[in-house]
Amino acid sequence: MSGQIEGRIPVLEALKAGREINKLLVAKGAREGSIIQVIGVAREQGVIIQEVDRARLDQLAPDRNHQGVIAMVAAHTYAEVDDIFAAAAAKGEDPLILVLDGIEDPQNLGSLLRTADAAGAHGVIIPERRAAGLTETVAKVSAGAVEYVPVARVVNIVRTLEELKERGVWVVGTHQDAKEMYHQARLTGPLAVVIGSEGKGIGRLVGEKCDFMVRLPMLGHVTSLNAAVAGAILVYEIRRQRDFGTPRK
Repeated sequence: MSGQIEGRIPVLEALKAGREINKLLVAKGAREGSIIQVIGVAREQGVIIQEVDRARLDQLAPDRNHQGVIAMVAAHTYAEVDDIFAAAAAKGEDPLILVLDGIEDPQNLGSLLRTADAAGAHGVIIPERRAAGLTETVAKVSAGAVEYVPVARVVNIVRTLEELKERGVWVVGTHQDAKEMYHQARLTGPLAVVIGSEGKGIGRLVGEKCDFMVRLPMLGHVTSLNAAVAGAILVYEIRRQRDFGTPRK
């Protein structure tokens, strides 16, 4: 099984990460800006580069967001939960894990992977069923983060949370009725952050496995935030507390 990576930044990050690339398709005459760097790195790595008509790229990428380059790659592979713990140990840090409870929109998954990489999370856990997987749309939205963030796909999120807790990880979720605001909670130490699905939020059984819940301020007329936005806010508060100290009162 194979796929493709579209766009200059995603392709460049895939090359830098050592992703196995079968062939690079470049629009004829495209030699401006960052595409020069993409081609240069590909040549250094011995990747086959093929110039094609832009119409061919448009055919392969109907949304026409390829920016003149498409990499033909082997399918994305998933990590194991142990790989996430190993990534944290390699950095000498407490694990910070995003657990996605049924995120179905590939745009949200890609955005959360980008946030996980930027905020220094050690990995992401997703369910096998009824959730977005590592598609090429996800790879593109992640702006290359999919190449660096281990993603483990598990059969049962509830059981996985139990295993994380057995390994000393505290589990935090979000709920609009939680007593504590997100910035007031102590979010240090080994943590798994549960992000609920776009429509239903965190499922009941998953919520029961959370050690505590926090809420985000909602001062307008809508009752919830986009899953990727809520996840980014919470993860960056964890990053702030890890870097600068205690919760804000």
